[in-house]
Amino acid sequence: MRNITVKVHPSKANLKKREQLAWKIAEISSDKAKLNKEAIEMVINRIIDNASVAIASYNRKPVVSARQMALAHPRKNGANVFGLNPKVKVDCEWAAWANGTAVRELDYHDTFLAADYSHPGDNIPAILAVAQQKGCNGMDLIRGILTGYEVQVNLVKGICLHEHKIDHIAHLGPSVAAGLGSLLKLNTDTIFQSVQQALHTTISTRQSRKGEISSWKAFAPAHAGKLAVEAVDRCMRGEGAPSPIYEGEDSVIAYVLSGPGKKYIVPLPRVNEPKKAILETYTKEHSAEYQSQALIDLARSLNKKIKNLNNIKKITIETSHHTHYVIGTGANDPQKMDPYASRETLDHSIMYIFAVALEDGAWHHVKSYTPQRARRKSTVQLWRKIVTKENKKWTKKYHNRDPKKKCFGGKVVVKMKNGATISEEINVADAHPAGKRPFGRKEYINKFKILTDNIISKKESQRFLRCVQNLRKLKPKDLKGLNVEILPKMRKKNKKVKGIF
Repeated sequence: MRNITVKVHPSKANLKKREQLAWKIAEISSDKAKLNKEAIEMVINRIIDNASVAIASYNRKPVVSARQMALAHPRKNGANVFGLNPKVKVDCEWAAWANGTAVRELDYHDTFLAADYSHPGDNIPAILAVAQQKGCNGMDLIRGILTGYEVQVNLVKGICLHEHKIDHIAHLGPSVAAGLGSLLKLNTDTIFQSVQQALHTTISTRQSRKGEISSWKAFAPAHAGKLAVEAVDRCMRGEGAPSPIYEGEDSVIAYVLSGPGKKYIVPLPRVNEPKKAILETYTKEHSAEYQSQALIDLARSLNKKIKNLNNIKKITIETSHHTHYVIGTGANDPQKMDPYASRETLDHSIMYIFAVALEDGAWHHVKSYTPQRARRKSTVQLWRKIVTKENKKWTKKYHNRDPKKKCFGGKVVVKMKNGATISEEINVADAHPAGKRPFGRKEYINKFKILTDNIISKKESQRFLRCVQNLRKLKPKDLKGLNVEILPKMRKKNKKVKGIF
């Protein structure tokens, strides 16, 4: 690996493109690096994971809306839409839109947290859609996905967007563009322009994850993927981009991020070095914001130790700065304590999540979010006894650059009405690579079977799992097999709401 110093340069400096971050990203996207065997296996795991959550969200309103929009753009030799018959094809950018929304809707796929945060699995829908439309094979797809993960993970390590209230999809646009460059074997200059265009068009504020959180939380990454596909298309036609996109005196660092005096250090592999960043990422066992994963596991454990939850006086969760200020009471969002809040908001309230997991001793991607569940009297009473606070010890662990030492948990202190105190802490979720029960192929397949049970046939489940595990050998005509078709009876007759398309 190498560390790239990124800072603002005045226009008169005429910064050479080979010294720009976007060029260095393009260089590794167009190189001939050997593929790491473990990384290939993880690509397969994440395609399974994405299919799981996409199928489980098939009938949810944002997914229905995105799919209806995509179906208004049919294309004979296009890409597939999750859940539909593989004969149904649409323009690849609209498949990226529909499938990206389906993957993100439940907030239940993979994550990577460092200086900023991300869901690198968001790269897959756009890269897969273009692969299907452009006649790529399984190995092409693997290369594209590995590059997408590599770029997003390393941007997340080096550049914090959150502190400037910029949504994390600003790292996703460039990573998808880079991944598409690898997939299509584009030259370095075309990828360079594509990365810059994709970044320029995907910068938006964090209001999408603040206050009353709407369905845009699911749409945002899909939108970034779609915009990246369009950026690559333009650049393949010879069009250029605003440049230098990171280092320019009126560009991203100068006026969106920390300003002309700031230096960022972005790690990247050397040219022709294997791309293994996907191995640093981790998926979710529970359908909730990643910082809540370990605390859900801790709540399940406490459920067995506290016999009468009515005797609880107060619960304090000591955790990292990020957890406290994003999903904790430090966010100062009254909606996070509101029983009538949206599912998307409850997903970003560790107070709600911990209360439900503590009461139920479990967490379910549907049952734990129903309005009836959120408004249960005992839940609301417990929920409002929970506060979070930052503990610098946990903030330091959260930002540790060593993946083996990085932690996303916290310490929970339960004060009982009789004066007794129960205190427990957890470093990482049970499913994390360093957790009690790390996810491997068996667990990914089990998650797929649980989430698709009674939504797809057993025959379809077996077919998909055979196909995806044979990814290395798939020919272009076989990539449609990575789509999963749901049972006809599970296709609700959703009233088509008229839009423009």
